[in-house]
Amino acid sequence: MARRLVNAGFPVTLYNRSREKAADLVHAGAQLAESPRAAATGADVIISMVADDGASRAVWLGDTGALAGAARGAVLVEASTLTVGWVRELAAAATAQGCELLDAPVTGSKSHAAAGELNFLVGGTAAAWERTRPVLAAMSRTQTHVGPTGSGALLKLINNFLCGVQAASAAEALALIERTDLDSAKAVEFLLGAAPGSPLVKTLLPRMQAHELTPNFKLALMAKDLAYSVKEAGALGMDLPLVKAALGTFQRAIAAGNGDDDFSAVVEPMRSRGTK
Repeated sequence: MARRLVNAGFPVTLYNRSREKAADLVHAGAQLAESPRAAATGADVIISMVADDGASRAVWLGDTGALAGAARGAVLVEASTLTVGWVRELAAAATAQGCELLDAPVTGSKSHAAAGELNFLVGGTAAAWERTRPVLAAMSRTQTHVGPTGSGALLKLINNFLCGVQAASAAEALALIERTDLDSAKAVEFLLGAAPGSPLVKTLLPRMQAHELTPNFKLALMAKDLAYSVKEAGALGMDLPLVKAALGTFQRAIAAGNGDDDFSAVVEPMRSRGTK
C-alpha cells in the first residue's frame, strides 16, 4: 500500500516496528520515522494497517502514538480489520484531537495491494471520505462509503466471516474426498464448476489440493476476524453458530501449528490420518 502511494507521487513518511521491512520503500523515496508520532507529524492523511485491536491501540495512542503527532484537521484512516467498539473509541479520541477518523478496512490480498486493486469499505463522514479519495484511489480499485463511523469495520467482519465459513466447509469437503475412493482431481473440478464454486472456493480448493501454505492472508488473522465477528454479534444479542463452528476449526489449525500459514491451511489438521 505504501509503495502504491510512493509510486503515485505522494510524499510518504512511514513507521514499521521492523525497520528492515521498510528498507525497499525508503530506497523508493519514502521517509522512515522513528515512531508513529513522528510519522504522523505534519501529515494531512494518516493511514494505519496493522493486525488487530491491540496493535491499533499501540500505534495510535500514547506519547509516541500517531494521534499525538496528528495536526488539527488531519484525517485518520484506519485500514485494519478491527472491532466496532475500538473504532468508535478511536474516533472519539480523534475528535478530541481536532481530527476526523475514517474506518476503511480493505478486501483483497497481497497481490491486490501491490497492483492497487484493493477495495475500501469506508465508514465516517462523506466529507472526510472526499478529502481522502485521491489517496485511497492510488491503492484501490473501488471505494464504497457504507455509512457512519464503525460501518466499514462491521461490514469487513461480515465479509470475512462469510469467507471463513466457506473456507472451513471447503476444507471439510476436500478432506472427505481424500479419504474416499473418489478421484480427487475430478471431484474438485466438478465442485468448482458447480453451485459451490464461489470465487473464494475457486481460489482456496486448488491451494488446499496443492498443500500451498504460503500466506496471502494468515490463518491466525482469519481466526481473529471470526472471533471479532462473534463478539460484535453478541453485543447485538445475536448468536452466530456457523461462525463459532468455523472459529473452532481455525483454532484447531492454529493448535496444529498452521497459524502463520495461509488460511487455506485450515484443511491440514483434517488430513492428520493421512490422505489418499
